[in-house]
Amino acid sequence: MNIYVNPGNTAFQKALNSDIYIDKSGLITVVNNRINKTNCYMCVSRPRRFGKSMAADMLAAYYSKGCDSGNLFAGLKAENEDSFGKHLNRHNVIRLDIQRFLESEEDIDRFINEIESRVIEELMDSFSDCKGLCADVRLKVALDRIFNQTGKGFIFIIDEWDCVFRIAKERKDIQKNYLDFLRGLFKGSDYVELAYMTGILPIKKYGDHSAINIFREFSMLSPKGLAAYFGFTEDEVKALCLQFQVDYEETKKWYDGYSLGGLHIYNPQAVVELMESGQFHSYWTGTETYEALKTYIDRDFDGMKQTVVEMLGNMHCKIDPSTAQNDMTTFKTKDDVLTLLVHLGYLAFDEAAKEVFIPNLEITQEFMRAVKVGG
Repeated sequence: MNIYVNPGNTAFQKALNSDIYIDKSGLITVVNNRINKTNCYMCVSRPRRFGKSMAADMLAAYYSKGCDSGNLFAGLKAENEDSFGKHLNRHNVIRLDIQRFLESEEDIDRFINEIESRVIEELMDSFSDCKGLCADVRLKVALDRIFNQTGKGFIFIIDEWDCVFRIAKERKDIQKNYLDFLRGLFKGSDYVELAYMTGILPIKKYGDHSAINIFREFSMLSPKGLAAYFGFTEDEVKALCLQFQVDYEETKKWYDGYSLGGLHIYNPQAVVELMESGQFHSYWTGTETYEALKTYIDRDFDGMKQTVVEMLGNMHCKIDPSTAQNDMTTFKTKDDVLTLLVHLGYLAFDEAAKEVFIPNLEITQEFMRAVKVGG
């Protein structure tokens, strides 16, 4: 079984085996509608633990020719949709988790070459009849040759696409090389049937334009039609509270607050841990995003500390998110920092009012902890 080219469905099987599984397979119908169209480039950005990887595993299990997943989707919502059978395990898939190539600082300077070499190695095994495939060609060249000889394209599913910008925050050279790699891989390539990327950050910008402007963004600022597929909705949380005999009003106070596409969205990992433990407290600790929160408060960029104090007093703050460069270091105004905190999940965004605020008691605790640790 391959790891990257036409992978199996083990990861999605594990999600289905979990004690708590919420059916998000309706996402498949939305994505199916973009295959082999000009809008086939999608980038979904959500905070950590919002179900991005599970969705990527689900899509890989559904599309990949490397497995038979019909039984996994039996009884799920997607099974009843007209397009379900048309695409079930009918596509060549390349599934990448970029974080797997960046496990240490030593990987930063070579991870792009490592991605290309590992994928090409599996392509050579999977398409051994195709001429011109060898370890010395670039990945896009290999994919072009496969498409020209077989007429078959690829669906790309890339998780943690943005971890480069979080791990190598100061390495602008690496960031640009990575974006050049993605642009060369996707832009104007006939072999792309669908490119689906997920991460915490939206597409990185340089100047006024996106470095990969072919992608449609589905972010915390503008989720469009995908709001219900990442995080738990209010109805889903109510059903879980009833099942596990947990007080819903207290759950709402602790974990509600994200307003996306007119829906109340909850952090799914926090809700799952609450249902399993029965204890209300913050499950948001111990990650790189917390260090980022503390750093930005400590810097007091453009009056950031005073703004945090005001929001801890339940005030909303007006922002203009249009200038944010979508990385962890480039800030021209306080609005850029606040926009980043929206993407990290530490602030909620009211799209109509263009205001940010602390969404719930769980996140309030994280702000209080960051302020306390920072003195």
